[in-house]
Amino acid sequence: MFRKLALLAAVWTFCVVVLGAYVRLSDAGLGCPDWPGCYGKVTPHHAMEEIRTAQADQPHGPVSLDKAWKEMVHRYLASALGLLVLILAVLAVRQRDRLQQSPLLIILTFFVVCFQGALGAWTVTMLLKPAIVTSHLIGGMTTLALLVWLVLRQREWANVDRTAGAFRPLAMLGLLVVACQIILGGWVSTNYAAVVCTDFPTCQGALVPAMDFRDAFHVLRELGQTPSGGLLSMANLTAIHWLHRLGALVTFCYIGWLAYRLFAQGVLRSLAIAIGTMLVLQVGLGIGNVVLQLPLPVAVLHNAGAAMLLVLLVVLNFRLAHRR
Repeated sequence: MFRKLALLAAVWTFCVVVLGAYVRLSDAGLGCPDWPGCYGKVTPHHAMEEIRTAQADQPHGPVSLDKAWKEMVHRYLASALGLLVLILAVLAVRQRDRLQQSPLLIILTFFVVCFQGALGAWTVTMLLKPAIVTSHLIGGMTTLALLVWLVLRQREWANVDRTAGAFRPLAMLGLLVVACQIILGGWVSTNYAAVVCTDFPTCQGALVPAMDFRDAFHVLRELGQTPSGGLLSMANLTAIHWLHRLGALVTFCYIGWLAYRLFAQGVLRSLAIAIGTMLVLQVGLGIGNVVLQLPLPVAVLHNAGAAMLLVLLVVLNFRLAHRR
């Protein structure tokens, strides 16, 4: 049962991460501007009068019944995930002798999920502050990675040749590269900088467009503003977008090289093919976001692709770490 619940938690987390991306990209993050309820009610249906009043005051504002349901469904699923992780933690502690493994991993995951819930609340109450929203994305991806590692621990794997140990530091670096690229992508999304460049491979007609990095990556500021309270310039947003593109190039080259080396050396070939395939798809989705000007389905799939690439790198690191 523990193995099945762990797998369910990992799949559930993946769905919650993708749904969170859909909520953010469809501008429904403030569909219910309070937390944990919706205008103090359990569901948007019970808060329909307040939602209609808010929509009447701001017809094109962030509040509508449709957006409220998107936001609340995400909260319901995230809360259920927290309960599921708590059950896993209790089982891991009570059955540690039978499971023959330390419960520290799932306990750590539970605390990450609790902090993730706090970040979800702050995302709403602090009005989508970029640092909080990006941290919320990082928390979701961290939870996914931890649960995937937990799932992998629940079964025996065929031995990997000892010579594959040379790939372990390369795989760890690959995981770090993908994690950094995900963070850059989150910063692009939370600052609404995805559509400042609508051409590819150039950006605004140049390989190196006019950019201003001074306020672009300042953490302690409001959405769309500089630390002094002014508005972010187009040059600031371009710097955010362009750095993510540069990170994508680095990620593509390094992860592609790593997948090729694994395949050529006969180490975990199926996994290497999966990593290479996912990498190409992810880059294609990123280019599609640019040239098609961020259509919602492509943007959500791009987030799902990032999560899948992260999962594959976690699996690679696990297999290499437990090759004996």
